[in-house]
Amino acid sequence: MAAGLPHPHRVLLVLALLPSLLRPRAVEMAPTPAAAGSGDEGASALLGLLLRVQSEALRALGPDGFDPKLYVDLPLAADERAAAAALPGQGRAPPSRAELESYLARYFGAAGSDLVAADTPDFEPEPRGFLPRVESPEAREWALEVHALWKDLARRVAPGVEKRPDRHTLLPLPGGVVVPGSRFREVYYWDSYWVVRGLLVSKMYDAAKHVVLNLVYLVEKYGFVLNGARSYYTNRSQPPLLSSMVLEVYRATGDVEFVKGAFRSLLKEHSFWMSEIHNVAIRDNHGQVHNLSRYQARWNKPRPESATIDEELASKINSIADKEKLYHQIASTAESGWDFSSRWMRNSTDMTTLATTYIIPVDLNTFIFKMEQDIAAFAKIIGEKATSEKFLEASKARHIAIDSILWNSEMEQWLDYWLPTDGDSQQGVYQWKSDSQNRKIFASNFFPLWLNAYHSGSAKFADTAKSERVMASLQKSGLLCTAGIATSLTNTSQQWDFPNGWAPVQHLIAEGLLHSGSEEAVKLAEDIATRWVRTNYAAYKATGAMHEKYDVEACGKSGGGGEYKPQTGFGWSNGVVLSFLEEFGWPKHKEIGCSRQGEVGLAGAQSD
Repeated sequence: MAAGLPHPHRVLLVLALLPSLLRPRAVEMAPTPAAAGSGDEGASALLGLLLRVQSEALRALGPDGFDPKLYVDLPLAADERAAAAALPGQGRAPPSRAELESYLARYFGAAGSDLVAADTPDFEPEPRGFLPRVESPEAREWALEVHALWKDLARRVAPGVEKRPDRHTLLPLPGGVVVPGSRFREVYYWDSYWVVRGLLVSKMYDAAKHVVLNLVYLVEKYGFVLNGARSYYTNRSQPPLLSSMVLEVYRATGDVEFVKGAFRSLLKEHSFWMSEIHNVAIRDNHGQVHNLSRYQARWNKPRPESATIDEELASKINSIADKEKLYHQIASTAESGWDFSSRWMRNSTDMTTLATTYIIPVDLNTFIFKMEQDIAAFAKIIGEKATSEKFLEASKARHIAIDSILWNSEMEQWLDYWLPTDGDSQQGVYQWKSDSQNRKIFASNFFPLWLNAYHSGSAKFADTAKSERVMASLQKSGLLCTAGIATSLTNTSQQWDFPNGWAPVQHLIAEGLLHSGSEEAVKLAEDIATRWVRTNYAAYKATGAMHEKYDVEACGKSGGGGEYKPQTGFGWSNGVVLSFLEEFGWPKHKEIGCSRQGEVGLAGAQSD
């Protein structure tokens, strides 16, 4: 059973007949030419109109500072056909700024106006038992300010969305939501895991449950958790962490009924990731065939939220078929959550060389292994022994596959595996080749350490000796910097590359180190957390905001790069800071601002 789970005999189990498992929605091989709507003709017509608005807005305003997502988030305030007929430009001279603004004001509401501020009944300014180990007055004052940001990010979907879905790309959800912030006006999948972690630190158990149940609702409606709660995201998912959210809520509350309510949806999500488009069979050098997973969206057009950007990138490609292949890779990279990074490119300077669907990623298979272990634990709790044993065996098989296909004993890291693009396989089974591992260093190479925090009473994913070797590899990797862990070693101007550091990266690796079994690993975990907390604090004090990402070369500097301006808010950054403060505390006299004290350990490790 996962570490920290209440023992079954301590929880009153109300055994009831569970609803029969619905057959998972069929996943067609990507890409499909259909619109990215929910299947409703009105939603498809709306999206088509919004894409034309987006295009005309670019012509009117120019590319400098242009955000294409703004226009596909606009709620329609009038008849779609009337709005379509009145659209200025449409192939003629570009509309003026005034013409565009007048048109938008007449026919549309403001982006985000179909999400309204929500009450947070379980929010308290200073919850009982909040961060008991944070003794520093400055750290505690700031932590309470971060805690209070949940009120600013809490929303509910306006009633009009469900009544008139043909006027909104926003999808209706049953419960209150917590959005990341800024341009990200809707729920996002993998962001929600760290939002839940933060809400639980804030003792906002009901809010955390609502976040999870909204995602469960999406599974029931679409067969998987969407990238985000917009009609244009129905063609892809994101890193699968729903079972981890259910687990964290259960560990905090002991609510068995909550687990039972989500359980069938977890099985459906697992089936989605086991489907033909995501599954890859590969034979190792001992003749053993393993099954691992990859990202693959069902889409071969420009992403609606970034259509003008994708079209510009593809403009250098002449063939329609080759353009569609590129669009498919772009959407599949967005499914990874790492959009964009040199990790997915054959040529790190050329985005048109994205090849995500030909990569078996370390992190995706780490998350699915965790999903399988979680489902096994949940099945045991609710009395489904056969299902528990089935998923325990599945997790064991994936553990073997990860270590057989992705582990590199020379580098002491897990490496992404690149499949041949010529489809060279025997009856759908690829032959493992050592030179197909990507030997470039990315933070994701160390994510399997996170599994050490959730072993089920049996052996850890990586035993203490192996974890120490991985830790030594991390210390020598060059990823450990002044203000945290860099995403990669290559500065490509992509946001999931150097010098950016991201909250999930810090948390996954630090939590794994913390449970790896050695004092040195615990110290390194705390050092990483300290650096990350300090850079978040310094940036907050300088700007009054929490940021989506940070530059790890300098304490207190927010990150940059990528296809949109840096964002603030920010859901997962808030959640990770609160989680680190709960786990490690902050002593009374420990400096919270930027300081070089204590940085020798990481800097020295890199030069060993």
